[in-house]
Amino acid sequence: QVQLVESGGGSVQTGGSLRLSCTASGRTFDFYTMGWFRQGPKKEREFVAAITSTGRTTQYSNSLEERFTISRDNGNNTVYVQMNDLKPEDTGVYYCAARPFLIIRTYPSAYDYWGQGTQVTVSS
Repeated sequence: QVQLVESGGGSVQTGGSLRLSCTASGRTFDFYTMGWFRQGPKKEREFVAAITSTGRTTQYSNSLEERFTISRDNGNNTVYVQMNDLKPEDTGVYYCAARPFLIIRTYPSAYDYWGQGTQVTVSS
């Protein structure tokens, strides 16, 4: 099994930036497709971004691709999401997720492992 730990959340004002990190345990991280999801208050968990095991392919929610960037460092077993120009609607708990397959999926049930989440709050 792989364990995921997110960090980097916090409170920012509208227009600010945050970079979230997710560090994985285990020695098979470089075989996993990694994704970021978020869940706002009273909202369903939604797809943010994903990246393949090699980092060669990425995919974003259409509403976020201009502001968010996903990346990974397999040497450090870490995946990141850089979030710029944050808006109040970006507020929520952000989760890192992993799936041991080559193909990116955008729905939560496709992912086998999840971190505990990190809170992002964007004030107006």
